[in-house]
Amino acid sequence: MNIWTGNKVRLRAIVPTDWDKFHANDYDSDCARSCDVIYFPRSEDGTKYWAEQQASQKPEGDAIMLAVETVEGVLIGSISTHSCDPRHGTFKYGVAIFREYWRNGYASEAILLLLRYYFEELRYQKATAHIYAFNEGSLALHKRLGFVQEGQLRNMIFTKGRHFDEYVFGLTAGEYAQLYRNLSLPPNA
Repeated sequence: MNIWTGNKVRLRAIVPTDWDKFHANDYDSDCARSCDVIYFPRSEDGTKYWAEQQASQKPEGDAIMLAVETVEGVLIGSISTHSCDPRHGTFKYGVAIFREYWRNGYASEAILLLLRYYFEELRYQKATAHIYAFNEGSLALHKRLGFVQEGQLRNMIFTKGRHFDEYVFGLTAGEYAQLYRNLSLPPNA
């Protein structure tokens, strides 16, 4: 058993050969918009270089970007942490699943694997996710996972010719323990 492996997905380091799947996903503008922003087009060589950098990059503190793949080994997206503050025990994260793999429970399990590690291994006590108002799937996902809406930042995101609000959702380690004490993920290794 491995702490990074669930029933459906595995979290792992990004490797240089992942470039082609990430490159193909770059052409899904709505997916890019929901996860972050639409960037300028990137060449295949640029995406190869990015994947090579990700593969050789060491974590900065507890901030990391990981590939999300099915347990069968198919790359389906990524999950990353940032703004990790071990003094206060707080971190933020984002998850991006390629469109053809949406609504299969992959994002849910990837998030729960990440939360388990940060809460149970690194002693963090609070996870925060910022979600764009137009990303209805992510809003529903986080509510279903037990996250609490803690705030609304007005007119924070500009896309499709207008401004959108950004919602702040949080989950504490105590809430996680209460909700997921009987979690059916494989036990820690």
